[in-house]
Amino acid sequence: MENLELAIEQIKKELPGMTLLENEPLAAHCSFRIGGPARAIAVPADSASLSHVCCILKEHKLAPLMLGNGTNILFPDEGLKDVLLISTEKLTRLFLLPDGALYAEAGVSLSRLASFAQQNGLAGLEFASGIPGTLGGGCRMNAGAYGGELKDVIESVVCYYLPEQALYELSGEQCAFAYRASRFSRIGGFVVLSAVLRLQQDDPEAIAARMRELNEKRRDKQPLDLPSAGSAFKRPEGHFAAKLIEDCGLKGYRVGGAQVSEKHAGFVVNTGGATSHEVYDLMMHVRNTVYQQTGVQLEPEIILLAPDYKLEDKGPAIPRHHVTVNDWSAAPDADGPQDTKEN
Repeated sequence: MENLELAIEQIKKELPGMTLLENEPLAAHCSFRIGGPARAIAVPADSASLSHVCCILKEHKLAPLMLGNGTNILFPDEGLKDVLLISTEKLTRLFLLPDGALYAEAGVSLSRLASFAQQNGLAGLEFASGIPGTLGGGCRMNAGAYGGELKDVIESVVCYYLPEQALYELSGEQCAFAYRASRFSRIGGFVVLSAVLRLQQDDPEAIAARMRELNEKRRDKQPLDLPSAGSAFKRPEGHFAAKLIEDCGLKGYRVGGAQVSEKHAGFVVNTGGATSHEVYDLMMHVRNTVYQQTGVQLEPEIILLAPDYKLEDKGPAIPRHHVTVNDWSAAPDADGPQDTKEN
């Protein structure tokens, strides 16, 4: 794509010190260990340079694909040659505010965040101690486990709204958190930069004990020894996805190197050399089988990215997310950043 090549050249010229990974294997940037080459991954050192990259992309009528730890995504085997990814891996500032709240940038891992809170006698993030994703991705999907969710502790989020090239601070309520969803996942154009979390004071040893207990549960029940992207499907109302899958006789079901985990049926794992097409076909088979036998339609929790070209899926299929690279002319959604405090 000509516009992308022009944008890459401009980024090199205007941000010469920024890391720019070209033709980089996406398998090295996700927990599934699956994915072909990306045309380029920009790794800004701070929020200012990230915003600068976004401005350059908008100038060329392009939109970025944000990349955290890649723990909830399936990249295509063919790679992504027509989009620039922006990694938040260097946005890792984390500290206490004078009023006792916790400030963290989007690239901070949830496990590090939980550990920092525990060390400072702050409770409420114990559930996050074993979640491998980042705060940015966690805000997007309202990450949670064992009865806890980020929505319970987030006071505000600072985000960059690409269509307007403006910074906004949204309250927790304005983030519209729901089960594995938020304003950021429903409306395009938001880039989470940082968040303020309000936690409760408690004894650090008591917090550590709760964290150990939850992490022991994870080790006992989840296939942490094999590459995966966590829970493959969202929890359907009134049911548990893993139980439905197991009851349908699909535990251990394989398509090539992709397998429904023999340890936890809610996980799809890469047993070695799995392709994105194999994972997708396996998830399609699981969803169709569960629907045929139970009438419950499972919804993927993993973001399934399509290749740059559009696949012709036959029949009802799990939708694959296509990266939109020319959506800058679209009017902001009615649920866009209104009645917010602009910084």
